Amino acid sequence: MPIPFSATPHASRLAVAVAAVLLPCASAFAEPEPAPATTLDAVQVHGARPSIASVESLQQARERLDQRAGATALVDADAYRDGRVSTLTDALGYAPGVFVQSRFGAEEARLSIRGSGVQRTFHGRGVEVLQDGAPLNLADGAFDMQAIEPLAARYIEVYRGANALEYGAATLGGAINFVSPTGFDAPMLDARMEVGSFGYRREQLALAGASLRADGYLSLTGLQQDGYRDHSQQENYRLFGNAGYRFGDTLDARIYLTHVDTRSELPGNLTLAQAKSDPRVANPGNVALDQRRDFRLDRIAGTLGWAPSLGRTLTVSTWLSDKSLHHPIYQVLDQDSRDVGIDARWRQEGELAGHRNVLIAGITYVRGDIDDDRFVNVAGHAGARTNRFDQRASNAKAYVEDQTWLDAKWTFAVGAQGLHSTRRSRDGFITGGRDESFDVAYSGFSPKLGVRYLFDDTAQLFANVSRSLEPPSFGELTGGPGVTQVDEQKETTAEIGVRVQRERLSLDAALYRARVDGELLALTDGNGNPLGTVNADRTIHQGLELGLGWRLAEQWRLSANYLWNDFRFDHDAVYGDNALAGIPPQQLRASLRWSPGESLYIAPNLEWVPQDYYIDHANTFRAPGYSVLGVRVGGRVASRWSWFVDARNLADRKWISSTNVVADARSMDQANFLPGDGRSVYVGLEFAMQ
Repeated sequence: MPIPFSATPHASRLAVAVAAVLLPCASAFAEPEPAPATTLDAVQVHGARPSIASVESLQQARERLDQRAGATALVDADAYRDGRVSTLTDALGYAPGVFVQSRFGAEEARLSIRGSGVQRTFHGRGVEVLQDGAPLNLADGAFDMQAIEPLAARYIEVYRGANALEYGAATLGGAINFVSPTGFDAPMLDARMEVGSFGYRREQLALAGASLRADGYLSLTGLQQDGYRDHSQQENYRLFGNAGYRFGDTLDARIYLTHVDTRSELPGNLTLAQAKSDPRVANPGNVALDQRRDFRLDRIAGTLGWAPSLGRTLTVSTWLSDKSLHHPIYQVLDQDSRDVGIDARWRQEGELAGHRNVLIAGITYVRGDIDDDRFVNVAGHAGARTNRFDQRASNAKAYVEDQTWLDAKWTFAVGAQGLHSTRRSRDGFITGGRDESFDVAYSGFSPKLGVRYLFDDTAQLFANVSRSLEPPSFGELTGGPGVTQVDEQKETTAEIGVRVQRERLSLDAALYRARVDGELLALTDGNGNPLGTVNADRTIHQGLELGLGWRLAEQWRLSANYLWNDFRFDHDAVYGDNALAGIPPQQLRASLRWSPGESLYIAPNLEWVPQDYYIDHANTFRAPGYSVLGVRVGGRVASRWSWFVDARNLADRKWISSTNVVADARSMDQANFLPGDGRSVYVGLEFAMQ
């Protein structure tokens, strides 16, 4: 049955979570402690903040990322709050190197870095998604977009490829870390409301407070929309909170609470002809089976930060999550999952043989259990049982990375990750005498070498070569009608890039080439017979990632994110050198913003895919390219009020936002296309009191 939001156990958990986070805030307001007077430059300030070992400020995070010998990026949440914020595309659309596209105007999205998880057109794989440094992925590597709340982030860190080694990640895609506000840097009260086309409503109420030692932050958000297409209603509610306490100048602790209740109807795919004729209709099969994805997530995490001396920090994090999923598709999936993990990370800045040195070392262990029950779909309800699995996944990682400043300009980096993963599944409903149980393990060693050269204080060159390894998730092993035994995929990646941070120009550019052995793809044999998910022989992922911010004049700023993607088979016995399907070869997002002052900005914007791209690995059928124009207008009223109008797809074009990825479409127009939203307008109002 769908999960009722008003269920009493969840309501009680929510009440406990609210109380836990608000108590430190209440004490902060009741017993304020005076802070010393500080003279500041004329910049926007979110709050006075002492040094916290477990949480970095925005500026500290920016400086640390700039010192990496590889491709990284930082997204300030203030940069995307001036428009509609309901999908990961809204938050990460201008993050260099990130391909993100909402599947049907919903929070569910295609999220990929360097072609990671190219086969996965729903949910996520191939990128480690973190909340305040602790993984949001399940233990098998899969993750849910609905578990993320962009409005409850202070900033977002993006680590492309093996540059995520700082958090122990070594996958083709890297890692994305959503960092929460604290009571020290968030407004005391923040109330936000968005309304718009297709019955869209979005609300946020956030509270924060701090004393010299204690602080707390709480965000409650809701989203409701009828959707552009039939059978695409959404209703999502989230609580994100954290509370911290400073035991002294060297020790602090923080607790994080998350509660998510989400319901999403799934309108399904259309043929290209249907998408061009009437993009608002749903696939009749999705309606007949009432296909949807509903889940509840409860998560608690804790972090202890110890800084025994200047430049030395030990951070220990632990987390526990509980998730219940009700997912009627071609069958009904009812899953209950529980994940627990711990991570200990040591960071030391000092000298090595007279040279500046930064050492990072850590260990991580995660274990997850899934009760996976499957039934015949009878109009969205569970019919007769078809299968049942008891599954367990575990990951044990040890990682180390060392950066040494050889002189004032050259920095050398060396690192490695060791990984041991297990995937165990017990068949609890054996039919036809076939037991689909399995117990497999995956292990590997992933080294990295890198260099960084400083031209001056504002420009640098970086280059590195790395290996990475990605075990399959249960989605690859048991996600289809039967079990498919596959190996891990392995990548060897080389990259070179530049970073420029000047008063009028910011530039982030990286060229990369990865050779992938055993990429996890759904393929067919030479006769066109489906093989399910298998390990491809060898594939190539290469491309250019370009992020640009350019202040053309005092009142004008150009922002752009460009991707050139060249993903293909490498002399495959069946597919030759065909292009890998599903991700456009090029994508550009650009915005030109004019602002004479805080009271007004006007920002026309463009999303452009200039060429058609294949939806099948056999390269027989293409999705059309597109260009979509929009404009944002808004500003600040006095010091506490801000507003915006966000108009999208001004020409009301019919376009394809995402597609299935299939082995061989046989040149036929099949139901593989997800239409993008038509013309829409969203209006937002926000009140923030420091």
